[in-house]
Amino acid sequence: MSLPLQPPIEPMLARGRPQLPLGERWSYEPKYDGFRALAFVDGSALTLQSRSGKPLERYFPELRFPAGRYVLDGEIVIDSALTGADEDQDFDALQNRIHPAASRIELLSQATPARYVAFDLLAFEDQSLLELSFAQRRARLEALALPGVDLTPASADPAAAERWLEHAEGVVAKDRGAAYAAGKRTAMVKVKRQRTVDAVLVGYRPGKQPDTVGSLILGLYDEAGALRVVGHCSGIRPAEKRTLRERLSVHESGGRGHGDPSRWKSEKELEWIELRPELVVEVSFDQVSGGRIRHGTKLLRWREDKRPRECLLGQLA
Repeated sequence: MSLPLQPPIEPMLARGRPQLPLGERWSYEPKYDGFRALAFVDGSALTLQSRSGKPLERYFPELRFPAGRYVLDGEIVIDSALTGADEDQDFDALQNRIHPAASRIELLSQATPARYVAFDLLAFEDQSLLELSFAQRRARLEALALPGVDLTPASADPAAAERWLEHAEGVVAKDRGAAYAAGKRTAMVKVKRQRTVDAVLVGYRPGKQPDTVGSLILGLYDEAGALRVVGHCSGIRPAEKRTLRERLSVHESGGRGHGDPSRWKSEKELEWIELRPELVVEVSFDQVSGGRIRHGTKLLRWREDKRPRECLLGQLA
């Protein structure tokens, strides 16, 4: 490639904050649940680089970029409308693309096509734009108007950002006056949407230390009245992990539950101690996929005031 920037390049990273940064210096964008990817386009040649520097183009043959000479920073996403996932984007469908069989990739690229959402322009023609301010790079990106490449919405209005916090994965705030800080967390902030759910404790996994709890198994009742396991919570304060074991022991049913098969964990690690559905907790979480809480779960409080049968699956919608 004859571009002024060559792969691999470390993408600019974001530091997490619990609240939106305010002030005229900030530009806000919705946060996506996809694969971060830098797109290097030189004529008709394309290289898609992952955040870790690995090539991605073979896994997404349906992505098309107009011929030219430019470098984009953006995200590869698959919309949930194509897959029936619970969130706006389906991260599990993206993970399924990382497959060694070209025939499988081709089939999925037609059944659940991905799209590329651009949010930064790093180079154009013979010019690197890394030293320009984000406001300048954004203006150049908007003027480029690449057919077939989506442009992420952006706003300087905190009210718009608050709406994204309510309905999207979260918000990314960028310093309008900052240069592109490759590999650093100095010019970009991410605020994740925190959601909460009241769930029934259906079991627990013992911790690595004797007489401790490692994680709680969470359940919700569906419309038919069946109690469904929807995930686990390992975000427990260290001091509480030991006292929990004694608290939960009086609710044990004598049975054992079992998690979904995993390439990373043994059969023994997936087993959990079953509890009678008598305890309710409130937990926070980041995302849902396939009707299950995926990650980012933290124990907030015990809900002695709520009956287990009131903990319904509709909370995840």
